Order: sequence, then C-alpha cells, then structure tokens
Amino acid sequence: MKCGKKLADDAQLCSDCASVSHMYNRGRSLYEYASAALSIYKFKYGGRREYADYYGEQIAEYLGDFIRKVKPDALIPIPLHRKRLNKRGYNQAEELAKAIGKYTGIPMENKLLKRVRNTTAMKQLSPGERRANLKNAFIISGNSVKLRTIIIIDDIYTTGTTLDEAARAFHEAGVGDIYFITLAGGSSV
Repeated sequence: MKCGKKLADDAQLCSDCASVSHMYNRGRSLYEYASAALSIYKFKYGGRREYADYYGEQIAEYLGDFIRKVKPDALIPIPLHRKRLNKRGYNQAEELAKAIGKYTGIPMENKLLKRVRNTTAMKQLSPGERRANLKNAFIISGNSVKLRTIIIIDDIYTTGTTLDEAARAFHEAGVGDIYFITLAGGSSV
C-alpha cells in the first residue's frame, strides 16, 4: 500500500515500510527489478538514452491510473551530483521524467531539487549506511511552495532512502503531497 512492492500474503505493508516511516505518501514501480535489471543497467550506464521513451510510454500506460489519481503539479527527477553527471553524460531520472511528461502532459521541473553532496553509490550499502550517505544530500533551489503535489521520478526503488531524503527537502519547502514512480522496485517476496 505504500511503496508498491508485491507482498507474499495479505499484509498491507512490506517489511521495509512497516519498519520505517517514509516521507512520501505512496509510490509505484513499473517493473520488479530482477525482470528489468539488464535493460536498466544499459539505460543508466550504457548510454542507451533512447530507452527512456519506451519506459515513459509504458509508465503512462500501466501506471497512468495512479498518475491521474494523484493529479501532480510536476514531475521531479532525482538529480545527479554534477561530478557524476559529467562522468555519465546525462541523468537517467531526468530522461525518464521527460518521457513520462511527454506521454502524460505533466510538466517536468528539473531545476528545483539539487544534489549538493556527491554521495557514494549505494548498491552495497546497508539501510543504515544508505540513510547516512544521503543525509542532507538534497536542497530545494527554487520556489516549490506553488507546488502542492509532486511525483518524484527515479530509476530504482530499493529501500526508499533516496526518495525519503528528496521528499524531506520538499516537505520542508511546503509541498504537501509527495509520490514517486520508479522504473523498477525490489521485491518483498
């Protein structure tokens, strides 16, 4: 009911969401990570920016009801630190947000959320290490008070730490309802 992970039984929350108070209202992922890992790896690290259009179309089709129900004012991509952006050449979350916006008509705002710390890659970090790694990594650099409802866009949802830290910054800036969409999420089963 919170992060959108599939559950093995009739529980409403996965074990992660049951043990952590997330800063976002709710979110959804298009794929389970295991089924899309290679494609996402190519999109993220292999320069396959063109994948974003297909992903955006699929998100609009399969998560469109969720998006329409939320009625967001804007799509907000998780930013990369400038050093990582320079190395990679593009921000995969921004490419994805552009594509989702193309198919849904929702504007993307890529200047509001800034990553001010060059955080460590989180693949091998524990949940506690992830929280410490991302603490104070994001700031709001624009007037977000006009935004009442946003959807944060990222590529992968694991524990929700990145989304929580971004959502925390937006809550402090006055945004009321914060949702997320990712390409893939981990499994709780």
